Amino acid sequence: MNQLFVKKINAKKSVSFAEAENLLEKQAVTHPIQILNWAAFNYLPKVSFRIGHIENEIWLKYYVTEKHLRARETRTNGDVYKDSCVEFFISPEGDENYYNFEFSCIGAIHLAYGPGRGNRKFVDPSVIEKIEIKSSLGGAPFNDRSGNFEWEMMIRIPIEVFAYSDLKTFDGLKSTANFYKCGDETAVAHYVTWNPIKTENPDYHRPEYFGKITFE
Repeated sequence: MNQLFVKKINAKKSVSFAEAENLLEKQAVTHPIQILNWAAFNYLPKVSFRIGHIENEIWLKYYVTEKHLRARETRTNGDVYKDSCVEFFISPEGDENYYNFEFSCIGAIHLAYGPGRGNRKFVDPSVIEKIEIKSSLGGAPFNDRSGNFEWEMMIRIPIEVFAYSDLKTFDGLKSTANFYKCGDETAVAHYVTWNPIKTENPDYHRPEYFGKITFE
């Protein structure tokens, strides 16, 4: 099982989005998402991320190099996993209940909570809107593209987005989580993970395969 230490970023109380991105780049290291768990899906884009926190926010940045892009979904809580997508699943309490943060390459967000794939409660879109997100690909939808693409996405997640938990601070939090890259309906479907998943078929909704993450 992978383990991850989430550094507390040294920042003043109120920082702009651009300042947050700059501080994360300077103070947090990158971690690769590079595990292929299923032989039928052997395409491996190059993916890594940085993660840090301040007391009441998680800062997360993805870096992706891939050959096929798709960005059709624009709805909050829509089917973003069909597009070029990065994901962050986290169980703040380290139990079976977890949040699935899913982000398309143009910043469409899907966010729900519960103990498994078939028992999810959506987070209200008005709450999800509090997440600040910016992709180097912009925010406009587009159909399939093939070539050699590099893109980055910065995400700022406030603590109140964890709507079904009684979180007061990220300081010292011991959680479990996994980080993913996928694209179910891109030209080449792919499923890449940070922590390995030992299932027969692709399934990200498996908290028993989350890694340990500890917030400074």
